Amino acid sequence: MAVTTDVLVIGGGPAGVSAALYARRSGLDVTILTKGKETGSLAKAHLIENYYGFAEPISGAELEARGIAGAKRLGVNVENAEVMSLLFKDTMDGFRVETGGETYEAPAVVLAAGAVHQAPPIQGLKEREGHGVSYCAICDSFFYRNKTVAVLGAGAYALHEADILNQPAEKVLILTDGKEPEVDFPANYEVHTAKVSAVEGDGKVERVVLEDGTALDTAGVFVAFGTAGSSELARKIGALLNGTSVKVDENMATKVPGLFAAGDCTGGLLQVNKSAYEGAKAGLAAAKYVRQQRAKAK
Repeated sequence: MAVTTDVLVIGGGPAGVSAALYARRSGLDVTILTKGKETGSLAKAHLIENYYGFAEPISGAELEARGIAGAKRLGVNVENAEVMSLLFKDTMDGFRVETGGETYEAPAVVLAAGAVHQAPPIQGLKEREGHGVSYCAICDSFFYRNKTVAVLGAGAYALHEADILNQPAEKVLILTDGKEPEVDFPANYEVHTAKVSAVEGDGKVERVVLEDGTALDTAGVFVAFGTAGSSELARKIGALLNGTSVKVDENMATKVPGLFAAGDCTGGLLQVNKSAYEGAKAGLAAAKYVRQQRAKAK
C-alpha cells in the first residue's frame, strides 16, 4: 500500500529542505525522500564560506545535517530512499513515486535531486542519442519488442530500467563498464563487467564493443548509471528540459501540473543561496497548488 502525503520532495539538499519547510509551514503534510548522507554535491563540499549567518566556515555535510534536523523539528517526514521512477497515479490526479522499498503518492512533487548525471565518455554514445541510445526505459521500451537491448549501469537504478525492458525485449544485457555490480542481477540478465570501448552502428546502435574486443549485438543502449536525478525523472514524465536542466516558470513550476523543480537541476548558479531561494518558491507554489486542487474537489 502506498504511503500518501500532500507534498513529496525528492532531494534533501538546500532546495529540497527549503521547499519542505515552506510547504510544511503552509500547514501541509510533507515528506522528503533523500539518498542519505554524503551523496549530494553539498555533502561533498569541504567548507562553505559564502553563506549568510555563519561567522566561521562550515562543512557541506554539517550544513546539510542541520537543514535536515530543522525540517524534522517542524514535522517534515524524512525518509532515506533511492527514487527509481516518477509516474502519474492510475487516476491521473497526482503522482506515484517508486523507491527501492516503498511507493509514495502525492498531489504535488518538488524535484530537488540535483543536476543531471553526465553520460560516460564512451565513443559513439552521445552521437547516437535518439538513434538507439536512450535515458528512459519506460519511454522507449516499446520500440525494442523482441530485440536485444543493453543497460549501462551497475546499481539499483540499472536493475530497475532492466526490469522495465525485460518484458518487451527478447534479451537484456547489463554493462557495468568496469564497475563491480552493486546489486544482484537476476540470472536471466547477461552481465558484462568489462569496460565499454565503443557504441557502434551505421547511423543507429547495432553493437557495443568491450575493451577486450568482444562485440555484443544490440538494438539499443539505455544509460542508467548512478541514480535517477531530477532531469531524468522530469523527462520521463513529460516535463520540458533546457539542455540538461529542468525548465520551470517564475514559480518553479514545470509544464506538468503539480510538478515543481528547484536547485541545481534548474541550471544557473550552482550555489546554496540560489537553491534555498528556489526551494522556498517551489514549496510555496506546491502548497498553493494542493490547496487549489482541494478547493476544486469540494
